[in-house]
Amino acid sequence: MSDIHERVDRVRTQISDAAARAGRDPSSVTLIGVSKTRPAEDVVEAVAAGIEHIGENRVQEAAGKVERVRELLGRDPTWHLIGTLQRNKCRQALDLFGLIQSVDSVRLAETLAARSGGRRVPILLEVYLGTDQARPGFRPGDVETALTSVAALPGLDVRGLMTVAPFGLPVDEIRPVFRRLRELRDTLQTRHPNLPLDELSMGMSEDFELAIEEGATMIRVGRAVFGERG
Repeated sequence: MSDIHERVDRVRTQISDAAARAGRDPSSVTLIGVSKTRPAEDVVEAVAAGIEHIGENRVQEAAGKVERVRELLGRDPTWHLIGTLQRNKCRQALDLFGLIQSVDSVRLAETLAARSGGRRVPILLEVYLGTDQARPGFRPGDVETALTSVAALPGLDVRGLMTVAPFGLPVDEIRPVFRRLRELRDTLQTRHPNLPLDELSMGMSEDFELAIEEGATMIRVGRAVFGERG
């Protein structure tokens, strides 16, 4: 068994354990293997280990990798864009990714809608729950207004919310961040019952178990799947 297979098995066990602690079905959690800086061959190995969702941070890096993985596998896993998207790269992103998780402004959503070419584009709204003014993402008080605007755009299918925990937080301060995103999503679902905001993307290698315990439906795991970056 390869190192990637072993790590995937270990992560699956952690997912099951965290889901059990929360009284959840582990199948309700989608494991996204984050392949930033990793070669296409590693992605193929992760898919062979059972990961069908792959996350990339940058459109440029993903472009060649998506094509190479397709050549090696003969098919595509579901690719997720999880990093910041510049509006001038929207058309390329739409060609590469099955889900764009990092929609962090109404202007970006408008550009994606304009480039959607008549198809429905699944997206998540990125929310930032920290204090660093330079970090991307909607602030909690702005999410509902943004959601109303984005949901009205043709071509976009808002599936839920995504967050990255503020950098440098100790573990006991990360859980409240994830809980706050879930509570925000629950409030939005109550107020907008016509919008299926089922997805909560939160949690990475260091904290995905906490995220699952707080309701994550998607976790974005790089190092714990692919190992340390060289």
